[in-house]
Amino acid sequence: MCSRRSGAKGLGLLLVWILAGVRGDAEVESLSIATYNVANYNLTDRQIEGAYLTAYPKPEIEKTALRAVIGALDADVLVLQEIGGDDFLRDLQRDLRSEGVDYPHAVSMRAIDDQRRLAVLSRVPFAAVRRHDDLDFKYFEGRELVKRGMLEVRFDTAAGEVALFVVHLKSKLTERRDDPEAEQRRGSEATVARDRVLEVFPEPATARFVIAGDFNSGPIDRPVRAFSQRGELEIARLIPAADSRGETWTHRYQRNAVYSRVDMLMVSPLLEPRVADGSARIVDTPAVLRASDHRPVVMVLNLLRRE
Repeated sequence: MCSRRSGAKGLGLLLVWILAGVRGDAEVESLSIATYNVANYNLTDRQIEGAYLTAYPKPEIEKTALRAVIGALDADVLVLQEIGGDDFLRDLQRDLRSEGVDYPHAVSMRAIDDQRRLAVLSRVPFAAVRRHDDLDFKYFEGRELVKRGMLEVRFDTAAGEVALFVVHLKSKLTERRDDPEAEQRRGSEATVARDRVLEVFPEPATARFVIAGDFNSGPIDRPVRAFSQRGELEIARLIPAADSRGETWTHRYQRNAVYSRVDMLMVSPLLEPRVADGSARIVDTPAVLRASDHRPVVMVLNLLRRE
């Protein structure tokens, strides 16, 4: 289940195995998980070389750069946002395979926003898949559904089953003057998704799960707080992340030259000690700014058979 690693990573994993042997642990298994908003890998209206084009696919130059970034990620499990649908997911899967990056397992989430789906590509077989398309919440005088739903996939690992919850919360673009930047809606989406996680795992302290995706909010904003804690109950912990220069932004809003962190990896308390180095990596290879307006975040879990 382990992916290919660079020399340094291989040495680190070898040391983990040696330490595990000293402690008497039967097995250590590494599982790397990345989250990446691939910026409209679909048909949408675009500005291309000064021309406004409708229902236009992601340009080939961006797709080529995207594949280079995914190759550099080298993640076992790749969480994606803004995939146009199964045909687009298969397109990406096929093109990656032609370049030697094989993700044989794939699943997408169908919800209200059918143009910007959630998806997972994986080297690891899925033990289970569940699509949460029924998450509804009160919004002013009515009720609304979470626009992109929440995708849940599970993996069998040496430590036991690990669940992965994928989200892409409402963007800040809105026509409602009574909810500037859709802050209320985004917070409500996070809260109802959080409550579903707690329905699945009512005792998060004893569970193994990851929450990943584009929160469209920062680390101290309501959505992250919602997934972190409900009352006195701790649910998940945000994993710190930085690039090779120590910078922490994952999204670039070029028009206003605003850089922020909105792409998150959170883990249940039981999994936090298993995060390698206690942190995640933001990829900043040369291709990353050509591929998307987001930068991907990747972490490695070192899972022990006996915990």
